[in-house]
Amino acid sequence: MLAALAALFGATFLAATIIPFQSEVVFVGLQYAAIAPLWLLIVIASGGNTLGAFVNYWIGARLEDADAHRWLRIDDARFQRARRWWGRWGVWSLLLSWAPVLGWFTVVAGAMRTPLWQFALLVTLAKTGRFAALAWLSARAFGLDGPDLGP
Repeated sequence: MLAALAALFGATFLAATIIPFQSEVVFVGLQYAAIAPLWLLIVIASGGNTLGAFVNYWIGARLEDADAHRWLRIDDARFQRARRWWGRWGVWSLLLSWAPVLGWFTVVAGAMRTPLWQFALLVTLAKTGRFAALAWLSARAFGLDGPDLGP
């Protein structure tokens, strides 16, 4: 069981980084095999996925440390306007970071210097919601007894 849970953590961690990888099959397979209580699968999957998003945040911050916006020929005034816009409106896009295509928002969050507490809160909500919804949908699809979120 420990190896399967470690594999789930690794798969969800990789899937959240810029490395193209999908972890849903691993999650659903372990849910279907009833390898562990569903609440534990959700905690491990969302934890791995959230920590992987922190790698993206770090990459974004390092890119900005290297003045990446200048590589893209974005002048400082325009970048500062973008940073203010992100702080007011764009940061909420992190609630969509659960979607594979929109995970790059976590890189932008690092470049825009989103406060770490705000990043952690929004990404954790998004990732946990994703795996809870996946658990519910796969339970319905495979005719499993609904997700047992209790210990």
